[in-house]
Amino acid sequence: MNGSEVQPGTMMTKKEFEHVSVMLYETVDALVTDPEGIYVDGTLGGAGHSFEICSRLSGAGRLIGIDQDAAAVEAAGERLKPFSDRVTIIRSNYAQMVPRLAEIGITQVDGIMLDLGVSSYQLDEPSRGFTYRDENARLDMRMDQQQSMTARDILADYSEAELYRMIRDNGEEKFAKNIARRIVMAREKKPIETAGELNEIIRAAIPAKARATGGHPSKRTYQAIRIELNHELEVLEDSLDGMIDLLKPGGRLCVITFHSIEDRIVKNCFKRNENPCTCPPNFPVCVCGKTSRGRMLTKKPILPSEEETERNRRSKSAKLRVFEKVTENG
Repeated sequence: MNGSEVQPGTMMTKKEFEHVSVMLYETVDALVTDPEGIYVDGTLGGAGHSFEICSRLSGAGRLIGIDQDAAAVEAAGERLKPFSDRVTIIRSNYAQMVPRLAEIGITQVDGIMLDLGVSSYQLDEPSRGFTYRDENARLDMRMDQQQSMTARDILADYSEAELYRMIRDNGEEKFAKNIARRIVMAREKKPIETAGELNEIIRAAIPAKARATGGHPSKRTYQAIRIELNHELEVLEDSLDGMIDLLKPGGRLCVITFHSIEDRIVKNCFKRNENPCTCPPNFPVCVCGKTSRGRMLTKKPILPSEEETERNRRSKSAKLRVFEKVTENG
């Protein structure tokens, strides 16, 4: 989907769209190095980070916000109304960032940020079908509601082997094989359509002793389905190098992740761009010709403060990594 360009404040906001921005000041402090620069929020959401970015811009400073969720675009447009002269909102997936920016004449930017995962609104709104907490919620999990495939389709159509791979790899669930087997057994009797039905299957697949620790037993499986449905890991892996290409010398890419698979993808990409040399370690000089594109400013990820994790339990697993494009002076 190419998406569409939206002017801030042109639609009524959905008051129920709320999202607590994780590591707000840590992220924006790292991102905004020039108040007259151009910045991109590739996961606009409720515009918490974007509002703080805009508040620090002056002169020719500009923000481009991108999100594929119509509710997010609507809410962000309303929230960013005070900065409408310097904000452009584009409904699209951040995977399309490079061509979408080119359409509005932007080929280089001073900073890009991603706040990955699912918003508080998407989790808390039963009609979006992300939550395992509302037993009556109809399973959906689409971030882009123009997409036809839903979580129900995955549960109905994937083979047992595909379900096992998905739950094991995307959810890091050690009982993935048993959950996949029970999903297949259950759907032979009737389609799996609600959170309550899926929760019951997962509960039966996980031993009682294991269910007693580690939070809700459905958490990892729901994460796995959501990631699969929205192609989150592939999109992330395929997009990061292009974002580094977009950065001006000295520009920064800030990425907030919420689970180890995402964080590993970001860390490996940043390390590869910092040190792309493929020569054998015993070579006295580099002959491959691959030069560093920048440096990781966060050898270890930035974590939320204890105060923030107490205030917002969803921030507990968050990690922020920052990459800076090589400057003209190296």
